[in-house]
Amino acid sequence: MDVLLDVLDTFVFDRLYASILPAPNPSPYDAGTWHNYNEHVGLYVPLEPSPYVDASLWKRDNIVRQAMSLFLISWIFALIMYLVGSTIVYHTMFDKRLLRHPHFLPNQIRLEIQQGVGAIPVIAVLTTPFFLAEIRGWSKLYDFSHEAPFREYTWLQYILFVCFTDCGIYWIHRCLHYPPVYRWLHKPHHKWIVPTPFASYAFHPVDGWSQSLPYHIFPFLFPLQKVAYLSLFVFVTLWTVLIHDAEYLSESVVVNGAACHTMHHLYFNYNYGQFLTFWDRVGGTYRLPKEDSFVQRENQQAQMGKKCD
Repeated sequence: MDVLLDVLDTFVFDRLYASILPAPNPSPYDAGTWHNYNEHVGLYVPLEPSPYVDASLWKRDNIVRQAMSLFLISWIFALIMYLVGSTIVYHTMFDKRLLRHPHFLPNQIRLEIQQGVGAIPVIAVLTTPFFLAEIRGWSKLYDFSHEAPFREYTWLQYILFVCFTDCGIYWIHRCLHYPPVYRWLHKPHHKWIVPTPFASYAFHPVDGWSQSLPYHIFPFLFPLQKVAYLSLFVFVTLWTVLIHDAEYLSESVVVNGAACHTMHHLYFNYNYGQFLTFWDRVGGTYRLPKEDSFVQRENQQAQMGKKCD
């Protein structure tokens, strides 16, 4: 996140904050001091800072400015990933027959989008302290693969991340189904019995944030290379969309994908995991994905129609 912040400071935020809070006597820009401003991105590529780098009262190391910038990055990035990703999955993978499912609500897609768009900025506010701690150097993020604890850790970090976050999300998700907590936080998401990809962020903001905690805690407990961190962040966002595509036909005994998560929405107390079925099997909450009777009926009618033709 520190590298991304350097880049966005250079191309966006320096000028933005100079317009909002201009400095009365900005220091003249010295072209030879780019590394003092873009020190994080400078580890990868040389990038000269913008002419507005010292033109604001809020300097780049101002904690309020950093928090504001990180909030905007989180909000806009998540919003784009949600709307673009959900739209693509909806038009390419989502089974449109489910729009006629008896549990599919009137105007459901519009309601899902409204709830998702409303939840994202609140989640961004709650997530900003983690990003702020990262750019302040309090995490175990590192820049290059040769800085890994040992050579095999370059690929082992991905496995460790999936295992750690899958365990954390499973138990957080189960706690969200504890009746007093469920009524307050998780019930809005279970309004979507037959979810579409737009349900991926359609939940109470604290619900969504709580299930993201393992992702943000991981780099404070375990080393994680920065490119891997950004890649995993994108992957997690896309995965959240993909498991809400309500695809009934795909079955897996290992991956807790869309079919498993659809069973969770239909039958409530099963398949709490995010990536794998391991913890559901350990906790006795695994349910094998099966086609919903409505989809079976639709398939049978379609096959009968072909025979008649």
